Amino acid sequence: MLKNALRHIKLNKGIMHDENQYIRLVKDILSDGEMVVGRNGSAKTVIGSAMHFSLKDGTLPLLTTKKVAWKTCLRELLWFVNGYTSNDKLLDNNVKIWKGNASREFLDSRGLYNLRENDLGPVYGHQWRHFNAPYGTCDDNYDGKGIDQLQYIIDQLKNEETRTSRRLLMSAWNPCQLDEMALPPCHVLAHFNVLDTDKLSCNLYQRSGDVGLGVPFNIASYSFLTHLIANHCGLKAHEFIYHLGNCHIYDDHLDILKIQAEREAYPFSTLKIDVMRENINDYVEKDFVISDYTYHPAVKMEMRK
Repeated sequence: MLKNALRHIKLNKGIMHDENQYIRLVKDILSDGEMVVGRNGSAKTVIGSAMHFSLKDGTLPLLTTKKVAWKTCLRELLWFVNGYTSNDKLLDNNVKIWKGNASREFLDSRGLYNLRENDLGPVYGHQWRHFNAPYGTCDDNYDGKGIDQLQYIIDQLKNEETRTSRRLLMSAWNPCQLDEMALPPCHVLAHFNVLDTDKLSCNLYQRSGDVGLGVPFNIASYSFLTHLIANHCGLKAHEFIYHLGNCHIYDDHLDILKIQAEREAYPFSTLKIDVMRENINDYVEKDFVISDYTYHPAVKMEMRK
């Protein structure tokens, strides 16, 4: 039993292609998941999963068994980093993933009659940069208000005496403001750690993971974020560790994921960030250069609200 446990750890550490951890999760849900009826439909579900993705030498774990819309992912991440909560800014960048949750109909279903259409409330970016600052609208100026969790982590990582702190956490889950949000956060807690003076890792806990659509996106997003913070703080991106609570595949995604799960993974792409900007807010899409992204054809899945 110990031998098998050690083998499992080694596989998760990258002797096997890291993407196979995702494929194994898909297969586990398909074979052993229980069908659960939830807020937005039926989904095969398992509880609890962990995956390790190496980020060494610029590795960027964009899944290869299907095409991941990495530009959409990166644009959303930079939107978070800037503390934005207006879906208008995403739509201006041709990012439509929040469109359903920003509609008048959906906001009203959440009781958010005070928010205009495309105002998402104090979601991720607000909590990352202005944690618990009283929320008015997405058009208000929140400079200097609330707690800037992201900047605190950056300041600690830039300081050689504090970068090995075990207290570098960033939470999007704020019970005080959940009812003001268009959608409570799924990826709720990021924990940053440094080993050997300069190797930066990120542990993410996600309460709920849409394995077909959301999880590949989240793997890419927090890998981008870890690379970005490492670059900005003069460190090396080392590893992204991904902890999932409720892992589910929606009923209309099951058949297409059976096809994806039989595909062989290609080597991961690499990322180079060409510049070091003065402020974390200043990075733009063109600063991120991705090379050698090879992938199987895209698969079509509908997003649930």
